[in-house]
Amino acid sequence: MSEKNREGKRAARDRLAEERERQKSRDKQRRVLIVSAAVVGVLALAAVAGLVAANSGDDKDTSGPLSAPEGATGKDRLAIPVGKAGAKSTLTVWEDFRCPACKQFEDTYRATIHELTDKGQLKVEYHLATIIDGNMGGSGSLRAANAAACAQDAGKFTSYHDVLYKNQPAETDDAFAKNGKLIELAGQVDGLDTATFKKCVNDGKHDSWATKSNKAFQDAGLQGTPSVLLDGKNIFGDQKNPLTPAKLKAKVEEANKG
Repeated sequence: MSEKNREGKRAARDRLAEERERQKSRDKQRRVLIVSAAVVGVLALAAVAGLVAANSGDDKDTSGPLSAPEGATGKDRLAIPVGKAGAKSTLTVWEDFRCPACKQFEDTYRATIHELTDKGQLKVEYHLATIIDGNMGGSGSLRAANAAACAQDAGKFTSYHDVLYKNQPAETDDAFAKNGKLIELAGQVDGLDTATFKKCVNDGKHDSWATKSNKAFQDAGLQGTPSVLLDGKNIFGDQKNPLTPAKLKAKVEEANKG
């Protein structure tokens, strides 16, 4: 084979190698373009999905209580009244069923409050908050608030309210998140453990109402739960002049004289 022929074959091999490299480069570019297009497509779908979700959230009206409990009063029907409507003095109580300080308040003042309401000297407006769910995680505050509202529907709020506090789990134990537990406790209230009550609890009938009640608590700028006001004046939490059951009675008697 002549030198000229050998050089021609080498040149042909070189051109073939170059063409193969160019083809590899084109194939690589094509794969990059395909992957990029796929990524763009996924991002576009995600953006559309996010927009749809945002719009669907906007369409859902959560501005008002979808189902306030029977007999609820006040602005947006967020207060659960206890006692005789004609009582001169009103005690406003903001509570969270998971709140240990609320349990302590109830254990200390329960008998006194019952005595004053039974005598017609005091009416109480209970407002339910769910701040422990936000602070500790879980949903026990909300679930218990809904169940208490279901008890209000049945005319059993006070008794069930007291049972919940007497059986309050540790703050870190979200036992009230289980509807079964709340229904079990209803067995301690005569006539409450009914099919209607169970359905109300399991359906979360008053969840939106409880959520709105908690929003009202936040908007009110209160320091925490329990917050206790007598005729609009905060009477609980003053370390220099702590409230006692005897002082509560005296304040109510004084207010009634006026």
